[in-house]
Amino acid sequence: MNGNQNRQEQENTDDKLHISKSIFQVSKEQRQKAEQEEQLKQAERERILAEKHRREQEEHDKRLEAERLELIRLKQGIIEESETIHEEHEEIAERTFSQKIGDFFYFNKWWLGIATVFAVIVIALIINIATKPRPDLIVLVIGENYALGAESQLAEYVETFTEDFNGNGETLVSVYYIPYTGSEKKDYASGAGTNLTTELNSANGVILIGNELAGKTLFDDSLVDLSELYPDNKYINKQKFMLSETDFAEKTGLQKNQISDDWFLSIRRPKKLLYADLDEMQEVYDKDFAVFDSIIKDLSGTE
Repeated sequence: MNGNQNRQEQENTDDKLHISKSIFQVSKEQRQKAEQEEQLKQAERERILAEKHRREQEEHDKRLEAERLELIRLKQGIIEESETIHEEHEEIAERTFSQKIGDFFYFNKWWLGIATVFAVIVIALIINIATKPRPDLIVLVIGENYALGAESQLAEYVETFTEDFNGNGETLVSVYYIPYTGSEKKDYASGAGTNLTTELNSANGVILIGNELAGKTLFDDSLVDLSELYPDNKYINKQKFMLSETDFAEKTGLQKNQISDDWFLSIRRPKKLLYADLDEMQEVYDKDFAVFDSIIKDLSGTE
């Protein structure tokens, strides 16, 4: 009994495996068939497309050959006009004014951009020059003394003797502070060397305040001999009006010890310069000398 039952269960199991195998086999065969059909369809599509291209190429070749033969006949004078060869001219569309303007800006945008930048810079410089206050007089301070060159009331003091020379309705004195030290590295870093060279080769200002180092740099022939103009003035040593023993510090808002014994006041001699001719410097000298003379008299306590 048990043996028959076992045989029956084994047969049922084999039937299930056989059925399962058949299902997977059928599915695989159907998939393969579908893939083969798709490959055949794709091959047919490619064949049709290739045939179309072949016919188009043949027609193109025949047309070129016909045109070549027609052209030979035209050149040989066999025929006067061809029915197959036609000279084609591309029609040039008339562009509107706004389109032409747009094209111009499009094709020249880089150059226009560069030109715009330069134009802005030039305009800014012009505005700066036009609006920048023009001083009536310039005083050069040459030598390392920040208190005197940048913090003092030197400009206000000199303005008390200055007139409205440029006629703009106000009196303005500018102090050009050049902290010259004689040290090449230090003067290069501060720009003092370049500024000193520029100012001494121009006629912007002739009234000068400097120290002993500045006096050596300027040389005697660059300064007026004040002893000839003020022979009895005790503060004068040749080209220099010495400041330390006067009340110059007090009148410019400084402490006495901020003006050492070597600081002096002087005026530059008119001569031809690199950036100015003799007449230009003479004009500045004639204008500024009256102020210089007033300062000398004020600090000397004389009228």
